[in-house]
Amino acid sequence: MVSANSAQSNVLSDEAKQVYQAYTQLGTDEKLALLYYVYEKMGDSVTPAAPNAAQPELVDTLASGYFELDDDAQLVIMREIVEGKDSESSRAYGGLTANNQLLVWYIWADAMGDRVVDMPEDYEPSKAINQALKQIENLEFESQISVLREAASNMGYSEVQEIPSQAETGKTPSL
Repeated sequence: MVSANSAQSNVLSDEAKQVYQAYTQLGTDEKLALLYYVYEKMGDSVTPAAPNAAQPELVDTLASGYFELDDDAQLVIMREIVEGKDSESSRAYGGLTANNQLLVWYIWADAMGDRVVDMPEDYEPSKAINQALKQIENLEFESQISVLREAASNMGYSEVQEIPSQAETGKTPSL
């Protein structure tokens, strides 16, 4: 499995790194639940995180056809993306920029219970989900966005690999 961006970003503050680390310890369905709760509480301010940087036409592949699927198929796609599995939808997601990936989750969260599979009525969030949500809420806005962008960009599947740095290879780049 190759995630869309397996290296953690250097732009996260120490506090945001701790929050992101707590997020990474969650299971797949817990991550989905946390994203749902984040967008429920902060969706209007979060999305798109950088309105001019997101390109809605690029997320259409994941949004339009997705709405036609039944709940089980939608959930399978979400899980494949969160787990970075090699599937058509996960590859499509992995090829998007981080801002467009955030937009995908916003579109899906916004349509939950209407055109997207909803949380089960009897769902009770775990202590870990509640703690992670509280940690995210306590961050400054920019750090909240950084954590969400980091989470979104480390989902999906891509075979694109980072280019090793000069420090790693000992060689200077050449044309």
